[in-house]
Amino acid sequence: MDLTVLADDLGDKPAYVLADTGESLSYRELEESSNRVAHLFRNLGLRRGDHVAILMENRLDAFPIYWAAQRTGLYYTPVNWHLTRDEAAYIVDNCEAKVLVSSVDLEDIAAHAAATATHLEQRYVVGGEVDGVDSLESAVAVLPTTPVENQSEGYYMFYSSGTTGRPKGILPAMADVPFGTGLTLDHQLPTFGFSHAATYLNTGPLYHAAPVGWSMGTIRNGATAVFMSRFDPELTLRVIQDLGVTHAQFVPTMFVRMLKLPDEVRQAYDVSSLMVAIHAAAPCPITVKEAMIDWLGPKIVEYYAGSESNCFFVITSPEWLEHRGSVGKAVIGTAHVCDAHGHELPSGEIGQLWFDGPDFEYHQDPDKTASAHDARGWSTLGDLGWLDDEGYLYLADRRTDLIISGGVNIYPREIEDALALHPAVQDIAVIGVPDDEMGQRVHAIVQVADGVTPGAELAADLAQEASSRIAGFKLPRTIEFVDDFPRLPSGKVLRRKLIADYSPARALTVPRAAKKVQT
Repeated sequence: MDLTVLADDLGDKPAYVLADTGESLSYRELEESSNRVAHLFRNLGLRRGDHVAILMENRLDAFPIYWAAQRTGLYYTPVNWHLTRDEAAYIVDNCEAKVLVSSVDLEDIAAHAAATATHLEQRYVVGGEVDGVDSLESAVAVLPTTPVENQSEGYYMFYSSGTTGRPKGILPAMADVPFGTGLTLDHQLPTFGFSHAATYLNTGPLYHAAPVGWSMGTIRNGATAVFMSRFDPELTLRVIQDLGVTHAQFVPTMFVRMLKLPDEVRQAYDVSSLMVAIHAAAPCPITVKEAMIDWLGPKIVEYYAGSESNCFFVITSPEWLEHRGSVGKAVIGTAHVCDAHGHELPSGEIGQLWFDGPDFEYHQDPDKTASAHDARGWSTLGDLGWLDDEGYLYLADRRTDLIISGGVNIYPREIEDALALHPAVQDIAVIGVPDDEMGQRVHAIVQVADGVTPGAELAADLAQEASSRIAGFKLPRTIEFVDDFPRLPSGKVLRRKLIADYSPARALTVPRAAKKVQT
């Protein structure tokens, strides 16, 4: 798992490939370029445990920076480039970055972040020139391509998506071990079938935990990591076919978009090389997963975890078909389902999920850290769910997303799942909005598919369709149609934005639907 050893062995084998253009970075090139950046970090006086922030799109020249930090014992945080200037600046400052590396196209955000980062000592730009900012390429041009002395493992440090508030920095424990030891995920990937023969396709943004962690772990296992500048459903199928992709990673919204491709498009591509299609990050509707298994076969593997790394659950397709809706059994950590008072609940009852597993802390936020732990040392991600008698975990929803209407708990995910594959729906989210009589009522926000006309007739049709799948008291009482949907590339919905943007004037009241009889 030492990049130097891998580069000596694999040489010109592609380590990373940008699917959009076919450009690649070989193992030898990755080794040499990351060593140059590592020497730069050492020359700047960075020491083990210091922090580097990276503000870049999905691009090849991000990886030498990641690996330079990884081999010199540094924390490194990829910053979400979809955030506002102030949100990105908060992360750069909060993580106490001493160095910021950004792409020329993100200079507006980078300049703002640099101006407010209290610990920043140096910043560099890639992909062009910016007045007053040093070029990373120029800074490393004459530096050695050999490893620095006393290499040690660093660690990626991610920030939560901020779907319900300000992003939280998750500070992992960083063991002082030699570079080449590898991280926990690096050693887990072989259980998913990763080897020198694997080709992994990353479809997500390189500022989230899974895309970065799995793209790094792929190299540790001698495989090739392919990535895209942004997800495109048909390009995904073409890349799987043309590059012989064996492993690919998705979020459920990507499944939906691929399933909604015309049949003739899906059938035009040979995706038989795909051995494992991995998905995580957001709950997957049962109907969507069934459709994916029907299409690809029993190759779908789901895992449930958080950037906090306090748990890890996995389920294969054969297991899932026997436990539909489950996210699997624990591989890391032990799950406990508790009521509001912390008492454990029996199998089948929904409660807050707590985990007895690896610990974590939210960087510079002791209050949030304390609120995510209990007196027993268990930690929570804020999710609700239940366990069956065999120990399989099922998710209900986020505690903060729960709708309480007339004293009854309603889980948005159940309603969203009921309509996710409706041909008129491009995307959907459900929130609770104030109601004088019920306290809260169910409100659906819908982005319609291309060519579909939104309006009262469609709203009634959606409610009628949902009535065949869920109980009447869970049906949306109002529906709002929007042109732009605030879903992150990770698959998570920015519910706080939907709630903040809610206006009764835009909501269409839905007539109570008669129960639709299934035939």
